[in-house]
Amino acid sequence: MEKYPVLEVNVKKITSNAKVITKLCNNSGIRVAGIIKGFGGIVAGARALVKGGCDQIGSSRIEQLKALKNKGFKTPLLLVRIPMMCEIEDVVKYSDMCLVSEKETLIMLNREAEKQNKKYGVVLMYDLGDLREGVFSRSELINLSRLVEYNLSSLVLEGIGTNLSCYGSVAPTNKNLTELSEAADDIEKILNRKLNIVSGGGTTTLPLLVRGGVPEKINHLRIGEGIINTQDLPLYWDTDIEGLDKDTFVLKAQIIEVNEKPTHPVGELMVNAFGEYAHYEDRGIRKRAIIALGNQDVGDSSKIVPKDKNIIVLGASSDHTILDIHECKSEYKLGDIVEFNVLYQSMLFTTLSKYINKKIIKN
Repeated sequence: MEKYPVLEVNVKKITSNAKVITKLCNNSGIRVAGIIKGFGGIVAGARALVKGGCDQIGSSRIEQLKALKNKGFKTPLLLVRIPMMCEIEDVVKYSDMCLVSEKETLIMLNREAEKQNKKYGVVLMYDLGDLREGVFSRSELINLSRLVEYNLSSLVLEGIGTNLSCYGSVAPTNKNLTELSEAADDIEKILNRKLNIVSGGGTTTLPLLVRGGVPEKINHLRIGEGIINTQDLPLYWDTDIEGLDKDTFVLKAQIIEVNEKPTHPVGELMVNAFGEYAHYEDRGIRKRAIIALGNQDVGDSSKIVPKDKNIIVLGASSDHTILDIHECKSEYKLGDIVEFNVLYQSMLFTTLSKYINKKIIKN
């Protein structure tokens, strides 16, 4: 008997989606780093991204890149979170390039690369207003570029990049990406050579690309969500890209109770298991089911989407998710399996949870 909950990972569909996105980007002179952090670095998923045309594989976790390197992965590996001091040795050993924003980090990377007898690539990050990583002035970016180029002999300045929309919700626009492009032009004039990489963000730059607003200088994007969780593009950014399949990850959970109960709790209310004051709408007595899956597994139950459109996710505790099945055409019963698509947050949680079985689907 199959053990639930199960997360099915369809690597054929990931490859297909990667082909669609890399073709779209390549047509505009943009190379794609396929980002694997969103699905816990599952090796089969990384291979699917490479098969689909990604030039690099990237993650925020050096442990995931180490796992790929130890399996003989030949595709260049990119660390997309700026390195911690405590992981410098592993960063140089198990990746080929990383994003950097601090002078001291550059010096430490250079020292370690020299020790490992290795030339190591760096991409300097420029904060254009999202207020996550990156230097905040062009002059500082230029100074770091000079430092790497002329003083840190074991580092290679591959290029510059920016991050948008992850913390400060700042949208990629022609204006802010032109600022990145102009900074790249300045650095190239000073160094008297071309930069290999001008990295204009990630999935959230795809809508701008589709609308023709990405400056020509941008030649690199770091894309995970736009390949592996494509339902987010129309849901959050009003962008449909033909040929993308949303069923790359399908979560299956088993029903452990079916009953008819009131829709409003009975008694004096307090905070729930997560310290929140929840709102409940009184809709009378309705049929509902409980599945053996909770916020410990999915992060936030509102980020799982039932494939049966008549099911409503009412909420969850740590280990139980409550479903309204009153309007369903199917007669759900104890032991039945309910299927869900997962949005980005739940994909992060489910792929990392040791309590959810992973099943690789190859066809």
